[in-house]
Amino acid sequence: MKGSGLVAALIAVSAASVQADVLLMDSINAVPENSAAGMQRPTRGASMNIVKGQFGEPQGIKAAVGEPPISRWIYPDYTVYFEHDLVLDVVVHR
Repeated sequence: MKGSGLVAALIAVSAASVQADVLLMDSINAVPENSAAGMQRPTRGASMNIVKGQFGEPQGIKAAVGEPPISRWIYPDYTVYFEHDLVLDVVVHR
C-alpha cells in the first residue's frame, strides 16, 4: 500500500511538471494581438549586406563581442544579432 501511494504521488508530480512545460511553451508561442507578427524583418542566415540593402541603415550598431563575435544592429522595431556577418536572430522590441 505504501508503494502505491508513492507511485501515485510521483505520477501526480510528473503530470504537474509536464503541464507546466506545456503552458510555458504555449505562452512563448502565443502571438499577442498587438505584436509585430506581420512585420518584415531579416531572416536567419542573411548577410549584413543583404540586411542593409533590404532594411536600410540601422539606428545604432553595437560592436562585436565574444568568440564567435556577436554584434547587434538596432532598428526602430527590432534588434538584429549577427554572428560574424550572418543574422543569428532578430528580437522584436516590446
